[in-house]
Amino acid sequence: MSELRNYHAAVWDEPLVMELSAPGRRGNVPPAPIAELDPATALPGAVLRQAAPALPEVAEPDVLRHFLHLSQETMGMVGISLFGTCTMKYNPRVGEQLSGRDGMAELHPDQDDSTLQGLLEAVHRFDLMLRGLSGMDRFVFQPGGGAHAAYTHTAVTRAYFADRGELEQRREIITTAQAHPCNPATASAAGFDVITLPVEEDGYASLDALKAVLSDRTAALMINNPDDMGIYNPHIKEWVDAVHEVGGLCFYDHANFNGVMGRLRARELGFDACMFMLHKTFGVAKGGGGPAVGAYGCSEELATYLPGPLVEATEDGYVRRENPRGVGRVREYLGNLNQVVKAFGWLTAMGADGIREAADISVLANNYMEVRLLELKGVTKAFPQMTKRRLEMTRFSLEEYTAETGITAVDVQNRMGDYGIDAFWLSHEPWIVPEPFTPEAGETWSLEDIDYWIDVLAHVLEEGRSDPELVRTAPHQQVVGQLDGSSLDDPEKWATTWRAHRRKSGRG
Repeated sequence: MSELRNYHAAVWDEPLVMELSAPGRRGNVPPAPIAELDPATALPGAVLRQAAPALPEVAEPDVLRHFLHLSQETMGMVGISLFGTCTMKYNPRVGEQLSGRDGMAELHPDQDDSTLQGLLEAVHRFDLMLRGLSGMDRFVFQPGGGAHAAYTHTAVTRAYFADRGELEQRREIITTAQAHPCNPATASAAGFDVITLPVEEDGYASLDALKAVLSDRTAALMINNPDDMGIYNPHIKEWVDAVHEVGGLCFYDHANFNGVMGRLRARELGFDACMFMLHKTFGVAKGGGGPAVGAYGCSEELATYLPGPLVEATEDGYVRRENPRGVGRVREYLGNLNQVVKAFGWLTAMGADGIREAADISVLANNYMEVRLLELKGVTKAFPQMTKRRLEMTRFSLEEYTAETGITAVDVQNRMGDYGIDAFWLSHEPWIVPEPFTPEAGETWSLEDIDYWIDVLAHVLEEGRSDPELVRTAPHQQVVGQLDGSSLDDPEKWATTWRAHRRKSGRG
């Protein structure tokens, strides 16, 4: 048992940066020729504002102190974050430094291709690397995340069947209850009807259930495998073949690629398209919801419909070209290319041997955790009758513990934060497994980190038995305590801009 650290989060009660503002303060004073310019005469009238923008006037030391305080109040990957269903790993500093260099950070996407050769080469070479990992024929990096890549597939699916005069007939997209919610959500957003197959006793939907809903109305299958319970459907090739037999397309959501990197290729399983999350699997920061990249790859047949522009290698260098029959833009320009450069650097450094080793470590770490966690009283795992090893994550349940103590998984999550542990992920809704928690170690965390995480959980579970109110009212050592969420659905009670904050707080 680890000796638990005496942790307490920094609490600065930090004001908003707008509240630090004072008239006349400056972080940087431009040299005289610029400072003396009169905007009214130096700039075209059409670009001049009618009124000054509401920007904070803050000195540089105040800005540095403000953001230092905010960073000290955030744990994230600086703590121990076994954030499951959503691979989170260390983001190498070299990638951040590279993308922040002038040659990258100050590029403009409207520059001539001749001035973007290094960047376009990185995009093209990374495209080739992902083709090698997946067997697909072309990748694009416009989608701004995994859900956006799934939506890109629905847009490609529409174009594909419209080209064949079948779009009015093929209105159904099939997924499963354990697929990531972005798959049914994007299918619905694209105007398709969604068929969701239930999870059965083996932890996945059966082939018979799939065949029962297949028809000439089927447009596509959208699925992730392994799922968020770490269960790999061994019949996946038969699923793909069955969908193809009725003329549908198959999309592989690779959000859980970390445990199978270098072990399988989507195209070899028959899939027509797949996506990778660069901001998770490929060592790029998730960034609090952005910037992110969902790399979307597909077969040569579907590449006809990809959003443009596409990057091509020619004898004279790298060029961008439009895709005449493509679906158009799904995002501006080529997407978040600073993130692509980071992922390109990560994958280049790892190499084929490195990613296979990372996958092995991820699976090994998860199964080590499973053995230790199942020794804790009150902890069970999803589909316990399945004795085969899980892959890079296992979904556990505190259902028995909650029945014993009344303490929920959310209570435990809150209390673990009091020991410097970032909150574990529970599960996508709806909760198929009661009181779930789904840790994922990946290849980032050391054995000591994993043991400490488990020891904190064990300690909190015992606290819940001896002093349930302590756990129920947690966190106590964090930046904030429990928040009253009753006003979250009332837009008059919260604000996302300074103008709205002033108006709603009566300060305007």
